[in-house]
Amino acid sequence: MTAIRILDVTDEASFGLIPPCADPGFDHRSCDYWEDADRGSKAARLSWLEPTPPATTDRPTLADNPFAPARDAAVVNPFAPSARSTRPAFNPFADDDDDGDPIENPFAPPPPNRPSVGSGGPRKLGLLGRGLAVFGSYAKILLVDDGPAVYAQFGPLSAYPRAQRLRELYRQLPDAPLPAVITCIATTAAARGEGHARRLVEAICDDLAGRGFAAVEAYPERGTRPDSTSAATPEFWLSAGVPDLTGGGSPPGRIRRSGRWYRPGVTTRASEASRCR
Repeated sequence: MTAIRILDVTDEASFGLIPPCADPGFDHRSCDYWEDADRGSKAARLSWLEPTPPATTDRPTLADNPFAPARDAAVVNPFAPSARSTRPAFNPFADDDDDGDPIENPFAPPPPNRPSVGSGGPRKLGLLGRGLAVFGSYAKILLVDDGPAVYAQFGPLSAYPRAQRLRELYRQLPDAPLPAVITCIATTAAARGEGHARRLVEAICDDLAGRGFAAVEAYPERGTRPDSTSAATPEFWLSAGVPDLTGGGSPPGRIRRSGRWYRPGVTTRASEASRCR
């Protein structure tokens, strides 16, 4: 019997399970097409798979400026903190042998332990994990018998500037509630035709509904090769029960939750746009 599991991409182990693109010229692990509206790319970039070096905080000095005048004496900043100024204020109740270390407040709540993907990992993992502490995961993988079969990327509309820009072109879309978006849904060549992509879309929509979203949108491409589009084709979304809101144009489709599944319906708006409810 086929075993199917769905995982959230939240660490390097799950990131390593992201399946390859059907077109080897593209790579989910180095794609920032939706995150960067101006310069984003779907291209495979091996450099993105390397660990990200820690950000340097070194500030330039006068020695780095060839136009700065030479100084014979050291520059003293009267506003810079000193060892004395950073010590705690005098405490008349402290013991004589108190070494001046900060005193722990037993009544203060501990700092929250927020989930994160950590630092130093691949650049794309950092993009997928940037909202982990507030929103949750931004990607899921469907495994068939422990083998990666489908990958999907999603999140709040605000996380994907290209989706925001694209959505502005379609005035017939409802202004509220603002949707979550599924920006990428891709099945490996060997796993196609089995309904796995639709199953993953259902799981994502259920998850997003649990996070408080009443609507989900997708922005497929028309007239392009299936292997070169990140958001699948309009035909895929129509087969999944998501209506075309553009009057027969191109993207996007909109899903609205009611119960456990998403069925096509019509709501009366100024544009008489079809929706799912």
